[in-house]
Amino acid sequence: MDSEFVNLSVVSWAVSNTCGNILATRRTDHDPSQANRQEQVYLIQEVAVSELRRDPVIGRWVIIAPERALRPDEIDAPKHARQPGPCVFCSGQESRDPTEIYAVRAYGTAPNTPGWQVRVLPNKYPVLRIEGRLVREGVGMFDMMTGVGAHEVIVETPDHDVELADLPEPHICQVLYTYRERMNDLGGDNRFKYVLIFKNQGHQAGATLSHTHSQLIATPVTPKRVKEELVGTQRYYEFKRRCVFCDIIKQETRLTPERLVLQNDHFVVISPFAARVPYETWIIPKLHNCDFVSLTEAQCGGLAHALKQTLLKLRTAFDDPPLNYLIHTAPFRRPRAGYWATIQHDFHWHVEVIPRLTRPAGFEEGSGFYINPVPPEDAAAELRAVTLT
Repeated sequence: MDSEFVNLSVVSWAVSNTCGNILATRRTDHDPSQANRQEQVYLIQEVAVSELRRDPVIGRWVIIAPERALRPDEIDAPKHARQPGPCVFCSGQESRDPTEIYAVRAYGTAPNTPGWQVRVLPNKYPVLRIEGRLVREGVGMFDMMTGVGAHEVIVETPDHDVELADLPEPHICQVLYTYRERMNDLGGDNRFKYVLIFKNQGHQAGATLSHTHSQLIATPVTPKRVKEELVGTQRYYEFKRRCVFCDIIKQETRLTPERLVLQNDHFVVISPFAARVPYETWIIPKLHNCDFVSLTEAQCGGLAHALKQTLLKLRTAFDDPPLNYLIHTAPFRRPRAGYWATIQHDFHWHVEVIPRLTRPAGFEEGSGFYINPVPPEDAAAELRAVTLT
């Protein structure tokens, strides 16, 4: 081994960026005869520099680390392997399911029979149960409450062999209307404060059945992630008297459109400035509203188009990767002391689409930081370039 590198304590490297290349200067102080000798080594490559970005909504910091980046053709994403049908969610298998809660079905067809397009069922293995009384109690210094809530499955089509992205937009609208109706219905239960709609697609994203479906869970408390957004949007509104999401839309469509993936009359799809994971996208309604349940017929068509295009672009770029999407909307608002009077002005509902191309590790768990190896500007450009046939 070269003796210059044996005593690491006396070897120093000075690195500077020169004309896009990295200039490294090595000094060898351990040998008096060579104390003043410096060797300049040009590493003929550009090395991208990491940067920290602050999420404007909740203030979370994200590390964008492009030197770790992989392009779409270099990412070996886990494939969404399909299990063969029929399964319990298929048409003709209704007798194997719990009693349906809600369905979009052909006129004249009876509940729990074929003839449906979208069907809602209670989850066979619920994390929270709708039966029972909500009881809060203290156990010493700790707080507890009974596991009361609702856990439902939205089966998006009777066809076992298609994904949501394969459905025509009017059918996707039926799925979105079903989300809205279930939120409205559960909002009448005073035990619940929030309903989260989410989709797990692929085993690595949490799906246990291949038949395309999404889920909802109603909770007696507002989830932490949602509360962070509520607090962040309120603070922004108190300071600027504007909605932060409305400002994001203006920023990303007028001033810095390099993170814009697509838009239509009612929605924008962006790669957020402080994206947590590669190719994360947000679907945001252009018209300000805090509630998903306010979705109109015209907006539903726009959301169906934006969601379908986003899912197809991700599938085309990464060969059907595992992903999640979720809807962040306002909690149920019931007048009470300390009622949040500005939430209708400061919060803005939206959809977050999160591909599962990387996995968090020890640093992420310990620090709360996310490390994203793909700059959002690059991710948006690559998704824009995906041609759909």
